[in-house]
Amino acid sequence: MVVGIKADSGVHTVVKGTGKFALNMLGKEHKGMAFTFFKPAKVEDGKLSGQAFHAGTNGTPILDDAIAAVECSVRQIVELGDHHIVIAEVTEATVMKPPAGRADAAILEMKDLGDNVYYDG
Repeated sequence: MVVGIKADSGVHTVVKGTGKFALNMLGKEHKGMAFTFFKPAKVEDGKLSGQAFHAGTNGTPILDDAIAAVECSVRQIVELGDHHIVIAEVTEATVMKPPAGRADAAILEMKDLGDNVYYDG
């Protein structure tokens, strides 16, 4: 798995410090939930940015309402530009709520969040 993480973000600090992360896949019905993660996440009252979660196999947060999650262990971080390239090994993959129909069509994408929501970074 290869991901780009903004070098000055809180996520980068956590991933670099722990050497692990999880990618939670949200379904098309989770548009509102997606917006809660457009700002730094906080754990309060046992929830992550207001969302129920549990620890994955590697200890990273898995959102209870996500349809799937991929847990990863960092193998290398290539520090170039304002986004660092994180090369990781997938250590666990779980489908919590199998979607009806095509799985790839069920995943929420940035383009599903509206014309004014995009990532330019």
